[in-house]
Amino acid sequence: MKSKNLSENILRSVKSKGFKYIDLPSVIEADHIVQRSGESFRKFIFSFIDYDGKELCLRPDLTIVSCLRYLENNFKSKEKIFYSGQAYRKSQNKKNSIIRNQIGFEVLGSKDEKNDDKEIINTSLKALQNIKYSSGTLTIGNVEIFKLLVQKLELPTRWKLRLLRHFWREDYFNDLLKRLETNADIDPTTVAVDQKKYLDLLKKDPSTMIAGRSIGEILKRFDVKMNDPRRASKGKKVSAIIRSFLKIKCPINSAAKELNKFFKKNKINLVVDQKYFPISSNKVSNLNVVFSASFGRQLEYYTGMVFKIDIKSKSKSINLCAGGRYDRLIFDLGSKKQVPAVGAAFNL
Repeated sequence: MKSKNLSENILRSVKSKGFKYIDLPSVIEADHIVQRSGESFRKFIFSFIDYDGKELCLRPDLTIVSCLRYLENNFKSKEKIFYSGQAYRKSQNKKNSIIRNQIGFEVLGSKDEKNDDKEIINTSLKALQNIKYSSGTLTIGNVEIFKLLVQKLELPTRWKLRLLRHFWREDYFNDLLKRLETNADIDPTTVAVDQKKYLDLLKKDPSTMIAGRSIGEILKRFDVKMNDPRRASKGKKVSAIIRSFLKIKCPINSAAKELNKFFKKNKINLVVDQKYFPISSNKVSNLNVVFSASFGRQLEYYTGMVFKIDIKSKSKSINLCAGGRYDRLIFDLGSKKQVPAVGAAFNL
């Protein structure tokens, strides 16, 4: 099927599920992206300075632009929306295209989270009927379960925050686990340097900004770091638990059973009900449905359920659709409170 016909069929399918089509701007303020994703993300965007000296950029991501629209229009109620267009992002891999053609759909501002999660997945599955494929896999994860696990582990607060903050950076996260195993962050020289920096900062105005954070915020972090030591014997055990958790992968109808078996074995006070997952059938159309504890590390803004659909067509493996829940994104973009949000996008 030609790309244009495929796009039209998917759009028609999403609209039939009650989603309203919206247009999104192609150019946004670069600060919205950089503040959310960090200064290091700047090298991936196509930016320029306008006549007023303001830095603008081509949209690198449709979801962020959609959430900015919800925020800037001061919407309060539930919205079911969909959109299509191109996102523009540089890549370190020269083989990757800088232009991504996408169709996205979202449910914003609704507190019926479990049913909204199901609706997004069911909408994706219905749209998939427009595509010919021989087999495939629907992978489901949940970032929230990892967060709950970390909160239950015997770790200093600073280490819990560190692991949660860098979960999506897989290579760096693995380095953190190695440091956790060897107690590499507890070095007498480093501690002495931290104490000196702490004393120097105490003499300055706490409202002064350094690298995007106030001195007051930095002092709080130093205070926690110096007063929350970790015994070396704990690191290896905790790291092993995390590594073991991330290896859990099973048919979706066994997800709760496997997770609860893991929690019981490691004496972690957590229990998961099978109803927690949006699907319990191991087969949907030509898709095998699996749970993966490690899935969900592709985007920093995911907060809960995540999924992706990979299909095989003409002996090629294609990552066709992906999405999940991002309840903090609109808040991080400037909202005064969290707004529930879940969505998905087809990559054409």
